[in-house]
Amino acid sequence: MNRRTFWTTASLKALVFLILISSRTAQGAPRVVHVFVALADNQNQGIVPVPVALGNGNDPARNLYWGAAFGLKSFFKASRDWELVEGGRGGSTAVLERCVFRHRTEDVFLVADAYQGSRIRDAVIDFLSAAAGLGAESIKVREPSEALSVSAGGASDLIVYIGHDAFMDFQLSAIHGEKGTKERQVIVLACASKAFFGPYLRGSGSTPLLWTTGLMAPEAYTLKAALDGWISHEDHEAIRQSAARAYDKYQKCGDRAALRLFASGW
Repeated sequence: MNRRTFWTTASLKALVFLILISSRTAQGAPRVVHVFVALADNQNQGIVPVPVALGNGNDPARNLYWGAAFGLKSFFKASRDWELVEGGRGGSTAVLERCVFRHRTEDVFLVADAYQGSRIRDAVIDFLSAAAGLGAESIKVREPSEALSVSAGGASDLIVYIGHDAFMDFQLSAIHGEKGTKERQVIVLACASKAFFGPYLRGSGSTPLLWTTGLMAPEAYTLKAALDGWISHEDHEAIRQSAARAYDKYQKCGDRAALRLFASGW
């Protein structure tokens, strides 16, 4: 890389950062997506067994839903649209790893927590609590010329669950919330999540953006496609169609079957 190319690249990065800062000043706080990932676990979840490395709920680095090729961390880290800006342990003993991504061109942050597979109950409770507007969390993020706080948990704009549909294995007490002044939207990427999660989300005050009607593989390409539309302020149906196209691309299930798999709203 020659000196001219170096300074051109550096200048472009600085320009993008200044645009983001200007946008943040004009529009307020960045939008935040908080993703609760229950690591796949052959021993502690009622899933169809996957290869041992992929189904070890204590090993996020190789887990099907986190460190594998289509796991959340690996997939978003490889994306040209997102940059990993923070990483480490989460705020709970159930969280084995937390990643914070920043969108490269829009003022959006993604906070992702990898829950130990045996602690799937905690992952679901924390997701439902956030959907109800509870458990707001302020996360410090270092940026090139400043440190800022990202409002996650119940203060997030979009709250996501990825993993096994735990309600096929156990039940929980309902967690209630209110709509409040800011809309909270939810995505649930788990098997038949509309039927199983619906009763729990009814009283949360949140709005279902995307969930499923049948068996599915909750890998990160579906979330990435949905987020692309959400960031661009597309309507629910457009986001549903984008998610279905991405799912068909990787699963080869047919476009009609993929579209039937996803639903939006109540």
